[in-house]
Amino acid sequence: MTTYLRYVAIGDSQTEGLGDGDEASGYRGWADRLAEQLADAEPEFTYANLAVRGLQAARIRAGQLGPALALRPDLVSVMAGMNDVVRPGFRPEPVAAEVEAMFAELTDAGAHVLTFTFPDLTRLTPALSALRPRLTDFNGRLREAAARHGVTVVDASGSPVAVDPRMWSADRLHASPAGHARIARAAAEALGLPSSDASWRDPLPPMPPLPAWRRTALDLAWAGSFLGPWAWRRVTGRSSGDGRHAKRPEPAPVRALPAGR
Repeated sequence: MTTYLRYVAIGDSQTEGLGDGDEASGYRGWADRLAEQLADAEPEFTYANLAVRGLQAARIRAGQLGPALALRPDLVSVMAGMNDVVRPGFRPEPVAAEVEAMFAELTDAGAHVLTFTFPDLTRLTPALSALRPRLTDFNGRLREAAARHGVTVVDASGSPVAVDPRMWSADRLHASPAGHARIARAAAEALGLPSSDASWRDPLPPMPPLPAWRRTALDLAWAGSFLGPWAWRRVTGRSSGDGRHAKRPEPAPVRALPAGR
């Protein structure tokens, strides 16, 4: 097993940890959870998280790649592209090229890179089914780019548990605490960390059937609470990340939280 001394996470809201915590107490997220596992294996381990919510791939590359390289990490996670996929006018080629450029620069600098495909979130919200071909196409491009640069891929796109509603928060875009825990376990397995295994793929107990009227009511509530504000930001040219900074810009030791937190 490879031992990592410095892990840097770059990306958007999922890597920042939205859905796993709150604004008052802070966000934990899968990257923090993975860092805790890495710290268990190496006392000198340090971790930085440069991710900022709302950013598209080009802005992640422009704002986070240089600082990440300057920290001289031996492990970097790159989760980018979903904020591009969901926007009108999405073009897969330039977005995939931005992500691949990050792969290239990080691996050329000697870092091991970890990346992720995206689950089909249209399974949670059928009204967004038009996005499915985009996701399929973009995931394929991510796999091909990763193969060209020796990047480790956490490929959850075909795992049924990845689209279980209980793995997602109420906005249907960010993982729930249970979902973040599963992502961290998937990443640990991909990296071959001690005590990691494939149990992150295990299905949850079946859910009771939901009446059609209840599904419709939930969809309408979701549209009003989350889709509407998101669309308004697009119309006004704003981002949820405007004015925000990385939550953990400098590498620091990690204190593992008690099991189950």
